[in-house]
Amino acid sequence: MSQRVDVEFTSDGVICRAWLYRPDGDTPAPVILMAHGLGGVRTMRLDAFAQRFVAAGYACLVFDYRYFGDSDGQPRQLLDIDAQLADWAAALAFARTCDGVDTRRIILWGTSFGGGHVLITAARDQHVSAVISQCPFTDGLASTLALDPITSVKVAARALRDKVRARRGKAPLMIATAGAPHERALMTAPDALPGYLAIKPDDNSVPNQVIARIGLDIPFHFPGKSIPAITVPVLFAVCNRDTVAPARATLRHAARAPRGEIRRYDTGHFDIYVGADFEAVVADQIDFLQRHVPVREEDRG
Repeated sequence: MSQRVDVEFTSDGVICRAWLYRPDGDTPAPVILMAHGLGGVRTMRLDAFAQRFVAAGYACLVFDYRYFGDSDGQPRQLLDIDAQLADWAAALAFARTCDGVDTRRIILWGTSFGGGHVLITAARDQHVSAVISQCPFTDGLASTLALDPITSVKVAARALRDKVRARRGKAPLMIATAGAPHERALMTAPDALPGYLAIKPDDNSVPNQVIARIGLDIPFHFPGKSIPAITVPVLFAVCNRDTVAPARATLRHAARAPRGEIRRYDTGHFDIYVGADFEAVVADQIDFLQRHVPVREEDRG
């Protein structure tokens, strides 16, 4: 049987915790480095993807960002873009030291906000083998404009208050990650809250909130600008009805990838984590992996 063990690595002095999956057999397998999106943690269906990849012969290293999930760091639920990118770099360095995996062949897999992180990481590190960017956040302006104007004002006001409080050394203000339409939350499309709750564990271990200051950073974050610098194959899994990371902006950025492949799904942002849509997207991702980073190097096409 495949193995899953708990491991940890350090990022800027903070411990990040991860699962390391290894497939059956003695031959070192390519390893897929995986993390979630906006306020997400590994227990929000990343294990389902990892199990499919392991069954296809790949190793997986699935981690939580600092301040989230099982990883350390204070204050909790702080979504810091630079810190998360540093965590990706630290996870990549750690993956290159793991026993029982092919450390020369590492694939980056990110979803939603993490789908943007893997694009930036791959542009910075030219030694990864491939990238899978799922329903990726590529364009902060497009995602901000997807919110209704009233919600945008509510988010910006809360974020500004939190930023001022932080400078004064006061406790942070929180904002909901997903909410109903017109509520003060980072994602408020009609499908956002039910979609988020559908992948969230039932044990209340994952708070539906983050520290509010991220609301000032999202509009100015453009991972899609990194795409032309990525030299390895990239699979973009794009949801046609994505209300969080609008497909039009994603497709515009993805078209600039030197070795990009695009797969489109007639779904919303959260649909591809579960059910038939999950089955379709994970099958396409395994096909991409088998063509570009086969389990056995001699099988490369």
